Amino acid sequence: MDMQGQRVLHVTQAQAWEALNDPEILKSCLPGCDKFELTQDNVYSIGMGIKIGPVSAKFAGKVTLSDIQAPNSYKLHFEAQGGVAGFGKGESHVSLHPHNEGCELKYTVHSTVGGKLAQLGQRLIDGAAKSIAEDFFKRFDEALQAKYPRTDEVSSPAIADVNTSSGSVPKWVWLALVVGAVAIWSLVR
Repeated sequence: MDMQGQRVLHVTQAQAWEALNDPEILKSCLPGCDKFELTQDNVYSIGMGIKIGPVSAKFAGKVTLSDIQAPNSYKLHFEAQGGVAGFGKGESHVSLHPHNEGCELKYTVHSTVGGKLAQLGQRLIDGAAKSIAEDFFKRFDEALQAKYPRTDEVSSPAIADVNTSSGSVPKWVWLALVVGAVAIWSLVR
C-alpha cells in the first residue's frame, strides 16, 4: 500500500512542535493505542487493539527513526505483529514546513501486510488506512485547538527554537511517532 498526504495544522510551528512532544496527546489521538514508549535511542514500542473487517487483534509494533534532519524531516521504519491476524511493515517519510495558516505536515507511506489481513483485499485495507489517517488528524487537530485556542491570526509560522538539551525527547521525534503509528495502525486496522 502506498499513501501520501499533507495536512495544514492551524497552529504555529512552535506550537505544533510542543504538542508533538506530548506523548499523552499522541496516544489519545490513536484509537486503540495503549502503549507508546521509548525503548532505546530512536526506537519506540507501541501497542494497539484494532479491527478491520472481520479481523481484530492486539498488535505490538516497533518504530525506528532514521535520516533525521531536525526539525525538517526524517524517515521511519515500522513493523507490527498481530499473531494469526497478520503483520504489517513498511516505511514513511515525514516533513514539517512553515505555512501561512500555521504549519504543514507532509507524509508518504509505503507498507505491506500479511496473514489474515492480506486476505481482506487491497481495496478494504486502503480504505481503512485512509479512514484511520483522517481520524487521527481530526483528533490531533482537536487536541491542538484545545491546547492552543485559535485567534484571528496565527503567529509567524517560523521554525521554533528546537532545544533538546533539556533532557526531554526532541519534538521532531513525536512527529515521527505520529506518522509511524498512523502508518502501523493503517496497516493492521
